[in-house]
Amino acid sequence: MDKEIMLSHILQSRGMSSLLGGELPISVLNNNKYLSPLTSEAQVTDKNVDDSSTSLDHAIHIALTGEINTVTLVGPEGSGKTTALEKLVVDWAKGEHIQNFSHVFHFRFREMNSLEGMLSLETLMLNHHSHVSPESLLLVLQRPETVLFIFDDLDQYKHSLDPSVHTLCSDPSQAASVSCLVASLLHGSLLKGAACLVATRPTGCLKCLSGTQVEVLGFLKPQREAYVKGFFTDQTVANKSQMHMERTLGFYDFCTAPRFCWTVCSMYKSLIEAGAELPETLSQLYVDILMHLIQMLSLNEAGVRELVLTLGKMAAHCSLDQHSSCTKEEMYSFGFQRFLTSESSVGVFLQIDGDLESDRCVFSFHSKLIQEFVLAVSFFLEKSTLEGVEKMLEKHRGHAKFLELFLSGLSEPVQRRPLETLLGEFNSDKITDFKRWFKSSSESTLKGCYKDLHHHCYHLLHQAQNESLVKEIITPSARIGISYGDLNLQDCAALNYVVTCLGEMELLNLYRTRILTEEKAEILAPAMSLSHKIILSNSYLNTGAVPHLASALSRGNTTELDLSHTHLGDEKFKILCTGLRDCKLHTLKLVACSLMDAGCEDLVSVLTSATSQLCMLEMMFNQIGDQGLTKLCQALHSSHCKLQEIQLQRCELTEVSMGSLSAALCSGQSVLRKVNLTQNEIGDSGVEALCKSLQHPLCNLQSLTLFDSDLTAACCAHLNAALMSEHCSLTELDLSVNDLGQEGVLLLCQALIRPQCPVETLGLQRCELTQLVFKELGSLLRNGTSQLKSLSVGINQVGDQGVKHLLDAIAHPSCLLEDLDLEMTGLTDACVEDLCAAVRASKTLRRLELRNNSLTDASVPALIKVMQDSLNMQEMILKYNDFSEDVFEMLDECDKIRY
Repeated sequence: MDKEIMLSHILQSRGMSSLLGGELPISVLNNNKYLSPLTSEAQVTDKNVDDSSTSLDHAIHIALTGEINTVTLVGPEGSGKTTALEKLVVDWAKGEHIQNFSHVFHFRFREMNSLEGMLSLETLMLNHHSHVSPESLLLVLQRPETVLFIFDDLDQYKHSLDPSVHTLCSDPSQAASVSCLVASLLHGSLLKGAACLVATRPTGCLKCLSGTQVEVLGFLKPQREAYVKGFFTDQTVANKSQMHMERTLGFYDFCTAPRFCWTVCSMYKSLIEAGAELPETLSQLYVDILMHLIQMLSLNEAGVRELVLTLGKMAAHCSLDQHSSCTKEEMYSFGFQRFLTSESSVGVFLQIDGDLESDRCVFSFHSKLIQEFVLAVSFFLEKSTLEGVEKMLEKHRGHAKFLELFLSGLSEPVQRRPLETLLGEFNSDKITDFKRWFKSSSESTLKGCYKDLHHHCYHLLHQAQNESLVKEIITPSARIGISYGDLNLQDCAALNYVVTCLGEMELLNLYRTRILTEEKAEILAPAMSLSHKIILSNSYLNTGAVPHLASALSRGNTTELDLSHTHLGDEKFKILCTGLRDCKLHTLKLVACSLMDAGCEDLVSVLTSATSQLCMLEMMFNQIGDQGLTKLCQALHSSHCKLQEIQLQRCELTEVSMGSLSAALCSGQSVLRKVNLTQNEIGDSGVEALCKSLQHPLCNLQSLTLFDSDLTAACCAHLNAALMSEHCSLTELDLSVNDLGQEGVLLLCQALIRPQCPVETLGLQRCELTQLVFKELGSLLRNGTSQLKSLSVGINQVGDQGVKHLLDAIAHPSCLLEDLDLEMTGLTDACVEDLCAAVRASKTLRRLELRNNSLTDASVPALIKVMQDSLNMQEMILKYNDFSEDVFEMLDECDKIRY
């Protein structure tokens, strides 16, 4: 085959570029404007995509050098498949790529629809490639492994390629239907060894194809930027256009289509040259496009209105019947007779396949978007009001994705007015009907908890671009605090628009966002800055997203930020701290964020900032270790540090850092009130260091949690001394799950009984307590000097006799106890009489925890009665006792019992 003849044949101009049809592939190639689309491999998480290995060209070359004979390119309309195929053929003919093939045959299924009757593969190849001689064809048939067949527009083919409906052939000279020939080629029975490259939009035909599939993405943001810069010669205009496109349209999936990029750039160029404003919404863009197309025709207002209404009928037909094209007969039924006089006039709006004079000619919209936009315009133009908006939307539900958005945009006077100058006024009754439906459905949606419906409502508001409408629809009763995790770019843009219109948001809940990308964070930044509380727990933040979050915090109103379980790491946290140093944040939750001691150094700079408002910090489940805590303690020495509470559960701390903490607590600068050191190996010596600060007059600590901190009775002497001190301000002390034993707790009781001891809440769960300890606790509760209001002594097996000491104390008028935890203490029905007597006698008890004991059905009537009779008791928890289902209905009668 003569490659020069083929190259000349390919590069000759065919047709003309159209605004909605995009620029012709040959024009792109001839003018050196080709930019390879991307494949699905390009969806990496933490960097911009510019790696050539992710380009469609590269993916095709790799696939065609493998052992797989059939390669299918799958992508949406306008994603660059056709141009990539033409580029491949040109490169082959120039001797640049895929030179392992000696012959390449290029077919378009759209053109093959008209081929009827029986013909052989030889005839098909000769008819469609006239530059191939019969002699060359003989060589092709002898070496099929060097032949590549390229088939474009599979989704446009009207015949089946399912091998089960054909008798596949193997002889190139055998006559068969075209669909049988193609099916035989694709399934390897005809010209075995030849390679096939197929391009298609997503279609049901794909299930009939084997081999490799390559997903075509088109252009992501970096490619769009490069494309726009290549389109405009003036780089100032290019930059303006690119920034505007990304801000107003870049969050839509169809912006990845090179064809759509060409359409937008062409429209922008026309508007900029005319000195007009660029569109702010998708609806405004299509208003400009439709006006541009209309102005190309020589029609008066009545003629243009009739044409758009006729196109609307075609759009409705294509939408409802899921037809991508219409026959000439169908076009006549819509009223197109007077408009099908010349290809130039119809071709402005529609793609024409076949001879306009032929009855086999078919017509289709250049894209689903223009089809749905025309449908929306014609709905508002139609004078008849027989079909209301609800009926119309229900009819097209699932078929027209953007119909509601276009209706929303066109319902606003500012957006539809330019069209009305050419088409006449829209039907005011239909616009009123749409607005009534929109307001009613939105208010109903926003009272529910379905986030997808919330997003759709926001999309419609975003398209309307009416701030007063947002404030009218999103009332205080709207549930806009539900989790909006995993937003796509379009959702982010719509939500951001809504929040910006409202001026503030109480809660921006982005819980469980799998990937917060840089683009998403950039779009959401204004909404973040207007939100008082932001939840990003159980999310993943790309490195590029963190600066946008930091910037939003530094200039915004956020007082609480939850980043728990984001595994942020020190590197990203360092970036975040640039915004934390100058913000209004009061509460920062960093639970399980993979922070180490280096992160604590950055946190110190935040806490010591003159503008820092941070007073509550959750750091649990981070491996900061003693070095990290020692660094944090430096901040507590600063007069700028306002930290009042710090949660440090399981942070790999030991007694080594307790000296630094103790020194900070009594430095005179620290305002720390609450420290939680749960599940750290603090040990007795660590408690000794802390107790020194508790006795210091400048220490303000009021709550100390040492749950499961490797303590023994040896630490109780130090705690006793601290609690005896006149300077001790500790009101909450939790020593649960430590081996304190009888000796240790009896020592504590000596301090707790003193009138000056401030402790009101005491935790002693699973501390190896004995009946003697319970007796002593009962004694101090009756004494009249103890301040205890909450006592947890669960998971200490002392039985009914041991617990009786506490129940007797509760009944005493001097006991102040409000909350008592007796979980898993070995209680039986024998204690119920004393328990009920205590509840009846107490004037303060409000809550009683009795789960995991051995109470049975026999106790239930007495427990229900005492709870119903008690005025102060609010809750009794009876879960996991030995009750049968027979008493569940009885327990349900008392709403103060949890079982």
